[in-house]
Amino acid sequence: MSGERLIYLPLGGAGEIGMNAYVYGYGKPDEERLILVDLGVTFPDMDSTPGVDLILPDITWLKERRDRLEAIFITHAHEDHVGAIGHFWEDLGAPIHARAFTANIARRKMDEHGHSEQTVKTASPWPEQITAGPFKVGFLPISHSIPESSSLVIDTPEGRLIHTGDFKLDETPLVGEAFDRALWEEVSKDGVKALICDSTNVFSKHPGRSEATLGPEIEKLVKDASGMVVATTFASNVARVKTLAEAGERAGRSIVLLGRAMRRMIEAATETGVLKDFPPVVSPEDATSIPRENVMLLVTGSQGERRAASAQLARGKYQGITLKEGDTFLFSSKIIPGNERGVIRIMNQFSEAGVDVVDDNDGLYHVSGHANRPDLEMMHKVVNPQVVVPMHGEHRHLREHVKLAQTGGKKGVLAVNGMMIDLSGNSPTVAEYVDTGRTYVDGSVQIGALDGVVRDRIRMALNGHVIVTVILDENDDPLGDPWCELMGLPEEGRSRVPLVDVLEEDLGQYLGRAGNKTLTDDDKLDEGLRRVARQTTQNEIGKKPEVTVVVSRLS
Repeated sequence: MSGERLIYLPLGGAGEIGMNAYVYGYGKPDEERLILVDLGVTFPDMDSTPGVDLILPDITWLKERRDRLEAIFITHAHEDHVGAIGHFWEDLGAPIHARAFTANIARRKMDEHGHSEQTVKTASPWPEQITAGPFKVGFLPISHSIPESSSLVIDTPEGRLIHTGDFKLDETPLVGEAFDRALWEEVSKDGVKALICDSTNVFSKHPGRSEATLGPEIEKLVKDASGMVVATTFASNVARVKTLAEAGERAGRSIVLLGRAMRRMIEAATETGVLKDFPPVVSPEDATSIPRENVMLLVTGSQGERRAASAQLARGKYQGITLKEGDTFLFSSKIIPGNERGVIRIMNQFSEAGVDVVDDNDGLYHVSGHANRPDLEMMHKVVNPQVVVPMHGEHRHLREHVKLAQTGGKKGVLAVNGMMIDLSGNSPTVAEYVDTGRTYVDGSVQIGALDGVVRDRIRMALNGHVIVTVILDENDDPLGDPWCELMGLPEEGRSRVPLVDVLEEDLGQYLGRAGNKTLTDDDKLDEGLRRVARQTTQNEIGKKPEVTVVVSRLS
């Protein structure tokens, strides 16, 4: 080799679940030609990112090397894999390749951001390969909880890599392609250098179950229900939406799709031909004139999202439909860690209305889209790679997956975001560390995680805010006392008088004592007033607020 190397660099998705972005490169150090696999988002929460709309990976490293980026490949259409392409495409400018269903979703995202849909190319499945610089990349069908998921076969001058994307081993997935073991053995038979592998369910010890096992249980539940039945699942889980719709149809119910994402996914699946024979649906308006026991709603919001159909129904009414005592609400989904509070709030709101809530505690109404521990072991055996590189998981998942690989006699590499792995030769090494972080979409702008915006917002939320206004005349003498406005603070403190009065009194005394040196220097004045305001509030209510001082001079 003339000094070339093969690198793998996760910029998102390794050490967290969400925000996937994986770079592969081949060439001389710092001259490698690059490809990007997936470009996803993760979702904010009020505790750590208040007010933020979306969280994106920090792709600064890749932006600075955009002239070396050959192509972007998207494994499937989940938001944590495709959600950021519209936000970032301008910074990267490379063609995007995806299978038909994923391409349909990707084009909508490009369109929303004003980019040409022509940049998204529809790829055929394996054995077709796309040449991107030194790489040849093929989309190898695999089953998952969204149609047309594919692993990527990445042929490089250093050998073959397989990047699994998200997957499960399901031979009867109902919609989308079944896991074809013979095909995978065929693709792997001449040797695979590294398997870069989904780690989400590495702690689940039982083998994964097929989507096909759910139909009978769901049908029984719907048949036995007396009032209206409502079911929620991920809109992108087209197979599940179909399973639910067919169960409702067989139980003699009219099907209604509620929620924009639900309708959009079913449209995309029908347009691209992956969904056939979906039961006929009726509009929400027509549903109100059908007897309740003959209606089944399929709704968005399985994770407790406040604006989705489930939450709106739980609060009372959505598109003219209200749930009543004796109705049944089914969660045909699992709760993603971090979303428990929102989901439980909805469950309690339904309960208060007399609606029977059925969740998936017994595993009857949901199967995971990710491979469990025994399935990962089987994947290691089928592919038989030299090296297993876990991805798509929190640190504990990656570490456990490395141990699992080692138990099976394989080399495992623990690589988190920002860790560039040199896969050349037979012994992977850490080549370098790259700064990675997060980018926030806040309203209509992107901000950096370290810009201080979110930190200030959290501090205001925790401590409240005081605005202190002071006017000084032409001789730098205070014109009356300072006055204060409070936000997010109690009106009275320990003294049992308005907090504003105590603050204004103490600040007035401070100004009265202040010498000319302080009164002529805005910075000193700002610092002194801020200190007094924080100290007084601490004495009165036990909290130090954020303080903004406004000094006006009549000059």
